Amino acid sequence: MPRKICAVKSILNISAYKFVGLSDTARWREGIRSQAQAGALKGTVLLADEGINLFVAGAPAGVRSFLSWLTAHAAFADLPVKQSWSDAVPFGRLLVKVKAEIIRMNHPTIRPQAARAPAVDAHTLARWLTAGVDDAGREVVTLDTRNAFEVDQGRFRGAHDWRLRKFSEFAPALRSHRAELEGKTVVSYCTGGIRCEKAALLMREAGLANVLQLDGGILKYFEETGGQHFEGNCFVFDARGALNDTLAPARPV
Repeated sequence: MPRKICAVKSILNISAYKFVGLSDTARWREGIRSQAQAGALKGTVLLADEGINLFVAGAPAGVRSFLSWLTAHAAFADLPVKQSWSDAVPFGRLLVKVKAEIIRMNHPTIRPQAARAPAVDAHTLARWLTAGVDDAGREVVTLDTRNAFEVDQGRFRGAHDWRLRKFSEFAPALRSHRAELEGKTVVSYCTGGIRCEKAALLMREAGLANVLQLDGGILKYFEETGGQHFEGNCFVFDARGALNDTLAPARPV
């Protein structure tokens, strides 16, 4: 059963991303900024031709009104949203930006908006990690696609960590480390799913046959499993600093 998060705190934090083709990012930027401001939300929304990546927070009514507006549009009707609670808004302002990529990889052949990477859900991964093998009996390894300073806050026990300084280093790191993944079931993971989705597609392009992304990333894994096999906390890019396995700030905000 999913872990129930007690909503005793007053600020609702949401994070979401979706790879989807967007033809008019300037129009989306203005509409999203207007709706977020109307709800007194703060945080960051990134838009690109490949989709949306957002982290915003505010009073629950404002957040839910914003989400209702956003998901009323066909492009975002099935937007998967992760939520957590805090005592204060962990962002200083609202930023809505148009970028070349919603997560920069610098590898134009990787187009998640065209075809999503295969994924494994949190409960299945937890079961595999307990067994050490997947349902086919193949060894399972986890690959952290985050920056080194994020990994240092917490990671899956025994995860491969290539000491990335930024995500655009993933492609050259893969060329150096590909052999250590050969013949195994590789589960790429990150905070919310966006980096590990591109990473999984790149690994498949490189010829690794058994690669999956962790659906929803660490945050969804915490929500669904309570953090089995994960050591430490999950770094987040806001004033909370890191979240523990109950999705509460590891230190008070």
